[in-house]
Amino acid sequence: MASLASRMRRMLALSYGQKLFALATVPLILAAASIAILVAVQSRQLANQEIATLERQLIAAKKAELKNYISIARTAFYDVYGPALPDDEAAKLKVTQILSAMIYGQDGFFFVYDYEGNNLVSPRQTELIGRNWLGLRDVNGTPVVDELLRIARFGGGYHSYDWPKPSTGETARMVAYVVGLQDWRWAIGTGIFIDDVLEGVASARAATEARVRRTFLWIGAITVGALLLVFGSGLFINIRERRLADAKLKALTQRIFDTQEEERGRVARELHDSISQILVAVRYALELAARRVRSGDARASETITGAMDGLNGAIQEVRRISRDLRPGVLDDLGLGPALQTLTDDFARRTGIETEFETVVFRNRLDKDAKIALYRIAQEALTNIERHSGATRVTLEAFGHKSGATLRIRDNGCGMAEGSDNHNPGLGLRNMQERMDRLGGALRILSTSDGTLIEAKVPLSHMLPPEKPMKVPAQ
Repeated sequence: MASLASRMRRMLALSYGQKLFALATVPLILAAASIAILVAVQSRQLANQEIATLERQLIAAKKAELKNYISIARTAFYDVYGPALPDDEAAKLKVTQILSAMIYGQDGFFFVYDYEGNNLVSPRQTELIGRNWLGLRDVNGTPVVDELLRIARFGGGYHSYDWPKPSTGETARMVAYVVGLQDWRWAIGTGIFIDDVLEGVASARAATEARVRRTFLWIGAITVGALLLVFGSGLFINIRERRLADAKLKALTQRIFDTQEEERGRVARELHDSISQILVAVRYALELAARRVRSGDARASETITGAMDGLNGAIQEVRRISRDLRPGVLDDLGLGPALQTLTDDFARRTGIETEFETVVFRNRLDKDAKIALYRIAQEALTNIERHSGATRVTLEAFGHKSGATLRIRDNGCGMAEGSDNHNPGLGLRNMQERMDRLGGALRILSTSDGTLIEAKVPLSHMLPPEKPMKVPAQ
């Protein structure tokens, strides 16, 4: 069972070429899918807006038509209604006869309800006449007669509901316009069916969906073609890049070896030039003291004291070399005190005026960031001592909302041509690589008036502030 699981994992594991192809194709597929979805959404939104505008315009035209029909009807019975009294039954009968005769189209007619809900005129649906229809609702539960009477009492207006078409008996959406004859307490109106408008809107939406589907198919075809192109070019690039990667790996390995050898040579020179010479001097002093002791010379104690001073100097040199290799103060107290010690030693050793300014970090930087910034400062001071001829050096280290910054400035002669950022030496390459590993940035500006080196560490390498310890109540 374990061997089967192991074989499955090996089968599922991607090779380098497969990973490269996935890296190239997955973003392409995601981009194509995103574009397709965006195009579909935008197309639907635009089409829906256009369809809604068309629907509003068509319905507005229908409503204007209804208003004209009511105006024609009022003109037809105005000579009867105008001089009539509220209880003039003969005039009312005459008006109902006029309205009953006014039919238009296949389904157009006028209807009349009194304010109590009784139907007085319905020429195409005569079964409604003489009956009270208060509380009538359509198939969707929308009030019909009650809402028409409410609108009529307030002067007039439009109302939409579902109603059987006289020509077919099928229920369809109707828009009605009703006005009130307040003297007779009548609601007079007419309606027009808008099923043709709704069918046109549905057809437009179906056409939009068909266009969206065709767009999806085109995007899919383009994506497949692009994937084939990516596969072919990726195969070519894969072979080429692997060759380049092998060459770069060899160069990087050689650089590592060179760096190691340079560091070993530096330590060897430190041991030979300082500690070895001091220890040889101590040995000669001790031999001289031994001879003086044997001969009873009173100066033997003075010679031993000199030898002890030499041993103290050797101890200090060992501590200095150890501190250069890995300063303990960096781990114990943080970056600020370590840089202060580094600049103090630099000023004391070289005689160059050195100023260090910092904002207390309180160990807010993580281990990698502290080491990187310290080594950059160390490398920069070494370059200044060897090459710049500067008389003044300023170091600044401070934190800010986007991370931390180390800035080193000198008033030397600047970097010689060929040692700038375009063709950096080993020390500058080491600085750049340290910043690259941290995701930071290194900026070097060099003129004949001096050099500025600025290293920025991102906020991801800043530790959260320590919570203050709670003091128990006494």
